[in-house]
Amino acid sequence: MGDEEQLRASAEPLDGPTVAWARSLARELGVEFVPGSLLERLEGEDKLANTSLHIDAEGEVRAVYRKLHMFDVEVAGKRYRESELELPGEEIVLSRTAHGAGLGMTVCYDLRFPELYRILAVRGAELITVPAAFTLPTTRDHWEVLLRARAIENQLYVIAANQYGPHPAGQHSGGRSMIVDPWGIMLAQAPDGEAFIVAEADLERERDIRSSLPSLANRRGEAYRWPQGQTV
Repeated sequence: MGDEEQLRASAEPLDGPTVAWARSLARELGVEFVPGSLLERLEGEDKLANTSLHIDAEGEVRAVYRKLHMFDVEVAGKRYRESELELPGEEIVLSRTAHGAGLGMTVCYDLRFPELYRILAVRGAELITVPAAFTLPTTRDHWEVLLRARAIENQLYVIAANQYGPHPAGQHSGGRSMIVDPWGIMLAQAPDGEAFIVAEADLERERDIRSSLPSLANRRGEAYRWPQGQTV
């Protein structure tokens, strides 16, 4: 986070030191790791990408997701124009853990676009990650509601890590990282401040929820019509 000069200075290619550190840490700890997001320097492009990775326990990159939705908004009188510096991604990304669980990848502002989460669920996501830097006002008023809604709608686990505290250029993130289960129950929440949280993802419980309340199976995809002239 910061002004354009700071952001450009911090951007790296995917073979840069930040990804190398993340791969090394995943190997050292023997864990699957979704570090992110980071500003990626794109070959042949003036603009950057907001990129999240899925790295396995061997330190291998399983998936690369570039944030689809640009944060071009005004919040509490502060103007944000992410598209002035960053290019949106073009692909929805579903990865797989070493145990075969479907891992949907999103970043921050993507949380406000339920169609992305539904497509990930229909494609097989059982967990969705949301590395974020939600603003302080939207963390207080929208963050929990949106996370629980996405989990309930799609009957899956939502794992959301939100930055906390002030950034350069007058920005401030609200923290309160959360892990929400497929019933919409908050399994863990960080306090206001730097912290870590842990919860167990019980995929058998997820399957039971999807079986007893089969809202995903009951979808009427053939009956849905988008407004004329709009892209699905």
